[in-house]
Amino acid sequence: MKVYSMNAKELLKKYGKPENFINRDLSWIEFNRRVLQEALNPDLPLLEKVKFVSIFSSNLDEFYMIRVSGIKEQIAANVLEPSIDGLTPREQLQKIEKCLQPLLKQLYDLWTNDIVPSLRENNIILHEYDEFSKDEKKILTEYFKKEIFPVLTPLAFDPGRPFPYISNLSLSIAVLIRKPNGENHFARVKVPNILPRLLQIDNILDPNRKKISNGGFKARFVWLGDLIKENIHLLFPGMEIIETHKFRITRDTDIELQEDEADDLLSVIEENIRQRRFGSVVRLEVAAKMPDFMLETLMENLQITKDDVHQVDGPLGLSDVIILYKLPVHHLKEKPFYPVIPKELTEEEDLFSIIRQRDVLLHHPFHSFTPVVDFIKKAAEDPDVLAIKQTLYRVGTDSPIVKALIEAADRGKQVAVLVELKARFDEENNIYWARELEKVGVHVVYGLVGLKTHAKMTLIVRKEFDGVKRYVHLSTGNYNVVTAKLYTDIGLFTCDEEICSDVSDVFNYLTGYSQQKEFRKLFVSPLNTREKILKLIAREIANKKSGKSAHIIMKMNSLVDPPVIAALYEASNAGVNVDLIIRGVCSLIPGVKGLSENIRVRSIVGRFLEHSRIFYFKNDGNEEVYLSSADMMQRNLDRRIEITFPVEDKKLKDEIINNILTVYLKDNVKARELHSDGSYHFVKSQDGAARINSQEWLMNYVTKVISPVKKAIRKQ
Repeated sequence: MKVYSMNAKELLKKYGKPENFINRDLSWIEFNRRVLQEALNPDLPLLEKVKFVSIFSSNLDEFYMIRVSGIKEQIAANVLEPSIDGLTPREQLQKIEKCLQPLLKQLYDLWTNDIVPSLRENNIILHEYDEFSKDEKKILTEYFKKEIFPVLTPLAFDPGRPFPYISNLSLSIAVLIRKPNGENHFARVKVPNILPRLLQIDNILDPNRKKISNGGFKARFVWLGDLIKENIHLLFPGMEIIETHKFRITRDTDIELQEDEADDLLSVIEENIRQRRFGSVVRLEVAAKMPDFMLETLMENLQITKDDVHQVDGPLGLSDVIILYKLPVHHLKEKPFYPVIPKELTEEEDLFSIIRQRDVLLHHPFHSFTPVVDFIKKAAEDPDVLAIKQTLYRVGTDSPIVKALIEAADRGKQVAVLVELKARFDEENNIYWARELEKVGVHVVYGLVGLKTHAKMTLIVRKEFDGVKRYVHLSTGNYNVVTAKLYTDIGLFTCDEEICSDVSDVFNYLTGYSQQKEFRKLFVSPLNTREKILKLIAREIANKKSGKSAHIIMKMNSLVDPPVIAALYEASNAGVNVDLIIRGVCSLIPGVKGLSENIRVRSIVGRFLEHSRIFYFKNDGNEEVYLSSADMMQRNLDRRIEITFPVEDKKLKDEIINNILTVYLKDNVKARELHSDGSYHFVKSQDGAARINSQEWLMNYVTKVISPVKKAIRKQ
């Protein structure tokens, strides 16, 4: 077999010019712009718009906590070296703020002038406090005294009392008070996060209210911060309240771990969680009318500059509006979709017997995640199962999978689990589950020093009539029953001997000591994934140059790895057609003559979060398809344990090519194309072409509904 190769250094020497790369953080802002576009979509049901407003805001919070904080650390350390796109840290920060300002204005214009009035038209009323009658205000004040006042703690700031600690993403009220002697003082009151930011007040104002007789729905809300502001004088008896203004801070939460100095990784992670609370402030959001003296007080004590301040004309922390999405108003949401279980798994036949006969593919959330949970439960209960090994990255708060692993250990099975404690923002949850697993004797590994384990694998070892047999489940996504309903991911059940052997070797690498560099069928980061991907791209180039058919399709969340991008440029210049489906960040510039004229990049942002990673290589008709836990990013290729695995069953391979990748490439409703200037634009439909929403098509397809969309794709 001919070996194809590409030298990463030579590729970067040829293509590694700054003008050949889009800055990853500016590309991320373009992704969040696409999220905001969903909220702006006039055809979207109202509460779906609210959901995307919340997602946009939550995304932005995390962007500041992780990415912007990192850039500011570089600036503080006087790092002058530019990133591969040619921008220094200071230039990046300036461009980030410049790009974000119009988006924030668009967000608040949408919220204030469109969504809030539309909510009111649909009997979901977000009250301004002045709207309440005198009697209603009296009732709300009594409620405040009984239910909210006891929770609040006013914190003064004066020579005897230092400036109070302010937690990350917490909403606060800055208060200027005047003492009877005429002295002015500053105080801060935290809006408690244990209470809902939007307080539903129907039952408070009318405890005896009855359901609307016409069968309609009505819900009234007040912002908790507004209720506290209006009654804040009760916290400062005998004082005059001069001014009150809300503010919110964002802290650096990306605290670096000193893993190499750790004797106990779990205790280090716990300490890291505690330290995260005290990360430096990277953003201060304030009400637009906050006076300069109050703003200067905050800036001085939070140790920030004017550049770190966002003045907001609207509610602070719009991520909290997701509470409205939980209202039982179904006509204001998308029609519910219920994932299906593939027909082959609904038969009475034993699950292990089915996998023994053929590989099984699940495409979530279109396919139910239940078979994955059942796979672990069945293994826990089956007396013939000898051992279970699994990696857990983000499992959620009430995981049936972890409960099944605990049951398996209780039944005396060998259970080994790698719980990745460094899964950002899931550390506390993962520590809890790690300890629960350890209590019942599960062999728990916390992760490897210097590496995150991001691979998604389950290995079942079973004693059968013809000897010991291994079964595996591999996936592009987490073992999380909640996100499996919201994210698109693909999982594979197989008992292929070579894949199972590879998975066993990876687990031995995770739990023991191993210098293994090569595997039979899996690509494993950080050992060889980039090298293997570059070889597959090189083979397509060689095929094209030899007059053979060549085509590359890659679907992933992010594409920022310079060698992989350079290799795709090389493929384009060799005449290979390259189709990229990148949900989020893409540093590759498509459509540039002499560089990337044969590369097309599209992003799909829709009802579900696109999360699956699929790599397709035409290989002169001998098509190869790989699924992966890894994006093409340096962190995934160099600093994480990741697996990329082949789909070899022809039926399943055709399913991925024809009914997943092809459908995504036909999408002309939710797809946006990346232009060479870094902007994204909706795909233009050809005259007379059917409207194809890939996610809707897939919902119809799995339920075997032969829709006009499906027929249209077949004709094209």
